[in-house]
Amino acid sequence: MLPPQSYCEAMLALPSDDPNRVYHDHHYGFPISDDNELFGRFILEINQAGLSWSTILKKEMGFRQAYDDFSIDRISTYNEAERQRLLNDKNIIRNRLKIDAAIENAQRIVALRSRFNSFKGWLDTHHPLSRDAWTALFKQTFKFTGGEIVNEFLMSTGYLPGAHITTCPIHQQIISQKPKWLEF
Repeated sequence: MLPPQSYCEAMLALPSDDPNRVYHDHHYGFPISDDNELFGRFILEINQAGLSWSTILKKEMGFRQAYDDFSIDRISTYNEAERQRLLNDKNIIRNRLKIDAAIENAQRIVALRSRFNSFKGWLDTHHPLSRDAWTALFKQTFKFTGGEIVNEFLMSTGYLPGAHITTCPIHQQIISQKPKWLEF
């Protein structure tokens, strides 16, 4: 990932319909309140490990279809037949470790609900933390989570600062949508 200034400058130089520009302008850094969408972003970030974000953006609809619109409840019940279906789906990243992580992480989120009501509730309860503290917490709680995955997931969903430079026109849009308690 480019430093924030270079990233924003590079994205704003792209045509407005370029998938990377659309992501920058309408998704990256914006808060997400829907648990399934939060989990979907988590799945995408896990799958990006070792690959370019452009690759993931091109396959996003494939992921959405393969993973039942990112339904935590459905994914948490996937069995071996579902795992095999995913391993054979050319529209997603067919990596057993990443697929296993999506299923197990959905199961862990279902378990977290008894205490936090939702994935978002769990995130909100722990906010704010430093990047290192978030990484440690994610490593204790979820599977296939390292510093870059956690950092990008949290920046892309508004829990960590740095998605956009303050002079980026998208930065102000994000600030206006972010709940006051979520600010840094």
